[in-house]
Amino acid sequence: MKRQPASIDGFSPRRRAGGVDGFHRPSKKPATAHKVAPKPVARELHSGAAATQVEHAPRRVGISRGEIDESLRGIDDHHDDGGKKRRPRKSPEQKARRKKRIKRVLLALLLIVVLIGGFIGARALLAGSKMFQGNLLGFAQRAPLKEDANGRSNIVVFGTSEDSDGGEHPGGNLTDSIMLISLNQKEKNAFMISIPRDLWVRYDTACSAGYEGKINAAYMCASDDGANETAGAEAMQAKVGEVLGLDVQYYVHLNNQVVVDAVDALDGVTVTIETDDPRGIYDPNFDWQCNHQCNMVRYEQGEVVQLDGAHALALARARNAQGGYGLSGGNFDREQNQQKIIRAIQEKAVSAGTLMNFGRVTGLIDALGSNLRTNFEMREVRTLASLGQEISGENLQSIPLVIDEEGEGVVTTGDYLGQSVVRPVDGLYAYSSIARYIAQKMTNNPVAREAAQIDVFNASGVMGAAQEEADKLEERGFVISMIDNAPQTTAATTVYQIGEGNAATKQALQEVYGTPVLTEAPPILVSAETDFVVIVGAN
Repeated sequence: MKRQPASIDGFSPRRRAGGVDGFHRPSKKPATAHKVAPKPVARELHSGAAATQVEHAPRRVGISRGEIDESLRGIDDHHDDGGKKRRPRKSPEQKARRKKRIKRVLLALLLIVVLIGGFIGARALLAGSKMFQGNLLGFAQRAPLKEDANGRSNIVVFGTSEDSDGGEHPGGNLTDSIMLISLNQKEKNAFMISIPRDLWVRYDTACSAGYEGKINAAYMCASDDGANETAGAEAMQAKVGEVLGLDVQYYVHLNNQVVVDAVDALDGVTVTIETDDPRGIYDPNFDWQCNHQCNMVRYEQGEVVQLDGAHALALARARNAQGGYGLSGGNFDREQNQQKIIRAIQEKAVSAGTLMNFGRVTGLIDALGSNLRTNFEMREVRTLASLGQEISGENLQSIPLVIDEEGEGVVTTGDYLGQSVVRPVDGLYAYSSIARYIAQKMTNNPVAREAAQIDVFNASGVMGAAQEEADKLEERGFVISMIDNAPQTTAATTVYQIGEGNAATKQALQEVYGTPVLTEAPPILVSAETDFVVIVGAN
């Protein structure tokens, strides 16, 4: 009869094929005596439950309280209330070591950021030393920009070809691109005005072109064909200021290569093609750049195109070329495309994607440092950079000088001395109408911007009443086109509107006279250009 193994504290040991709780493996052969390390396990203890036994192992009596507590701690450490596993609790020593590792990683990242920032800063300062006036210490300041009497900072921006296209043509110091940018530091707005390169002007100093000629030769004449940068730039400031009736405090002289380098540094810019030709635009003048195996400037109407540097410069210089189409406005179309490209560069340069891109930032710095000269001072750079980020979208507007589809404008084209030129509508050198137009467009007064034509008639019976009323209206920014006597007197002052639009002017006239503006025909004959009629009554 087979001998039954001894019981242990009332537990009847049983032998199973798979072992019990993983504490040992099944074996056909008797296992040699060995020690099994205790392992915490969750189990219900009751009479008759399986107990672990290793053959020939030393006899143990019962399960200690410590083993039970250890098992229960294991349950707490490895399971949450839902029965899912969770990480064991870390000891204070482990937590301290983890904090040290995190601190080291953060310090390393901070060091990398500082090094990158220092590199970019040093690169910017080196580039800035070539571009701006004053010493590098001025960069730590934030000086406000110089302003005119109306609180605006005016900058003439002009571009020359120099050697940007290989220097294969004369006249590299002709300024084929001229633009004025007017900023208001407090109101955070700006206006762009393109100056036609063919505008006929008188030069302040004589040169090979004589005493008068196109404005694009003013810099070349005054600078002795680029030998005296300061003299040429100051001449451009003075001449553009004379034409527009503005005090121009700053200049920015760009080599046209800056367009190529800046656009490439930004990985391209996006513009929309707009023209009055349903075919789009085409200018074959730049196809030589690809050995006439491509069209550098050929786009469909309304097409949204991604331009690299070379194509951006080609579009900025394209005009009405023989064999091309879609640029019937010639230089005027070119000015509009230049403003589009400048706006696209500005918007992408200040975008978050660019400012966080190390390569783009350094590329822009290099592009500007190699191709830009200005009289801005180092202490004004931070103010200028801040305005560049804050002024965009609707706060950056264009003011056209050319005749538009409605026949409005302050310059026109013509022939003079055998040349095709641009001149003021009032005649050669007559810039007063241009100055009034610019002042009207830049004013903060919406009434002045609308420039609605108002006729004032005296129906009061008092001599000079219409003139007195007209003077008061002009002080408020209204535009008075005619002053006359009404055919008969009336007691009340009445205001009439002819046509639609001019909402700001209508609202302002209602506030001045405390009476609604009538939309019926006035009892007086007026010209076709009249927008409002004010009949001054005895009251």
